[in-house]
Amino acid sequence: MERVPPELTSNARCLRSGSTFEERLLWSVLCQQRPRFTRQLVVDRFILDFACRSLKIAIEVDGGQHGVCGDEDADRTAELERRGWIILRFWNSEVRNALAAVVGAINEAIARAATHPQPLPSREGS
Repeated sequence: MERVPPELTSNARCLRSGSTFEERLLWSVLCQQRPRFTRQLVVDRFILDFACRSLKIAIEVDGGQHGVCGDEDADRTAELERRGWIILRFWNSEVRNALAAVVGAINEAIARAATHPQPLPSREGS
């Protein structure tokens, strides 16, 4: 496994400590999720806002600056998808105004990506 460049690790730490209101709001829900999510995960040359390593689900919370760099975001998403990641993007306003819908979309992605049935079948009647 390749080592993460120190500058990316440093950038990830800065992003973690300087997270936006919307990122903190979403993290307050994601930190209780199973499977586990992590914040500011470095993957290759990218830093993902939130990621579930076991299911390879990445969640990006985009502010207004992403409206002008759509091509970069599309390239980044395509590269991560080639690596097997599922990318979910939400605008800050969606997280702020419709948190339940955002969490619902995340839970749907988790259910689709999970490799075992939800919930696990019981052994009753065997």
